[in-house]
Amino acid sequence: MYLNKVYLIGNLTQDPEFKALPSGSSVASFSLATNRTWTDKQGQRQETTEYHNVVAYGKQAETISQYLRKGALLFVEGRLQTRSWEAQDGQKKYRTEIIVDTFQFGPKGSGAGSVASQPRPANAPKSSPKSAPYRDWE
Repeated sequence: MYLNKVYLIGNLTQDPEFKALPSGSSVASFSLATNRTWTDKQGQRQETTEYHNVVAYGKQAETISQYLRKGALLFVEGRLQTRSWEAQDGQKKYRTEIIVDTFQFGPKGSGAGSVASQPRPANAPKSSPKSAPYRDWE
């Protein structure tokens, strides 16, 4: 049996980068930051931040690009995928990304990424969020 499943709840580190591919499909790339806190052996509280590369396609890409901004809280369910390419200097490069299967917006009015507080960028699609496969957190 095999399983490749990722669940993340984090904040966008920058506005999503939206692109329309030559095939007509849409793609949005962004980074999510997640925090981990623990108490060390000396009783001191420690915290570390991980940054995750995330990619969404199709209607999900359009919705994320239209409604989310830097700082927005987002739940993502997806899978890990590593791609490779040869750089200009001849070195082989790798990038591991989370490919979005489903997502949910964070609570309404949750800070910097709040839709009401941020204008829609000029390159974002004008689609209705009701047609996208997501749900708002209650």
